[in-house]
Amino acid sequence: MFESSGSFILARFLFPALLCALWPHSTWGADDVAMADLPTVRFSPRIRAQAWDPRALSALRTEVLEPFWSEALVVEAQDMDQAPRVVATAEHHVMLSRGDRAYALGTDTQPLNQTAVRAQPLWRLFRNARPLKDPVTQQVLGYEAHYLGKALLQQGESQTFEAGPDGRMLAVTVPARIEIVNSKEEVRVGDRLLPEPERTYLNLVPRSPDRAMAGRIVSMYGSAVVNAGQNQVVSLNLGRRDGLKAGHVLNILKAGAPLRAQPENPTLMKLPDEPNGWLLVFQTFEQLSYGLILDTVDGVRVGDRLVGDPHARSRVD
Repeated sequence: MFESSGSFILARFLFPALLCALWPHSTWGADDVAMADLPTVRFSPRIRAQAWDPRALSALRTEVLEPFWSEALVVEAQDMDQAPRVVATAEHHVMLSRGDRAYALGTDTQPLNQTAVRAQPLWRLFRNARPLKDPVTQQVLGYEAHYLGKALLQQGESQTFEAGPDGRMLAVTVPARIEIVNSKEEVRVGDRLLPEPERTYLNLVPRSPDRAMAGRIVSMYGSAVVNAGQNQVVSLNLGRRDGLKAGHVLNILKAGAPLRAQPENPTLMKLPDEPNGWLLVFQTFEQLSYGLILDTVDGVRVGDRLVGDPHARSRVD
């Protein structure tokens, strides 16, 4: 646009003036030169189309939740018992960290053979799966595995034959070799390995649940704290079976304090539950889910109520 305007000014005014200065007796006028040499170009608005990037912009900064997607894991008790485990360390180390080498032994359900090296090279390390109980019914909803880090399966386990004390050949199992590629805490013998799952999230859009929901805070993730604040992760006793999905936003309610009975009024009383912030669900399991506290007025405690209102779209969305 600007280049065309510059060319127009040069041809319309400067070039004819230069001709007239060089040949003052010429019968060419400025308008004649401009009209003879300059073609007429008309500009008009038009629609421009271009291909749209298929990768939609996330409505939430997913890097804030990135560590919890890989760390938070709820398993069944039998899954943890049948998981491969670390059986030895290199050079008799007691504690392992990033870059150290260790040896692990698979199970019948999850062997660490050469097929696993090709199909599932990256594994997560866990310890001490603790039961997560419903704060009201005390029912065990699942087991939360304590995340330690990640390990790369370098060589699968195998079997060899060696001569025994009596000279007979005995079958000897050679455990798989792993390398610690990421460590949050020290790894030691006895820790368990679970396959690294595929990333199933692409975009997380905060929204209200499709129907009314009511649940409770089950536990605080990570360090043993009594109160959880903003940007901390908690588990809740709602899951896929309840229709909860990643992206749903729930209201946190703080339980009202009980009031002491007065001599003149023996009726039991308590203050009403008050809103105490918002929680964003980012990972769901069958009976449990993990959520990030977006905002809170006061500390969030185990047992605090959670409610989801499908008619609160104007406040959430």
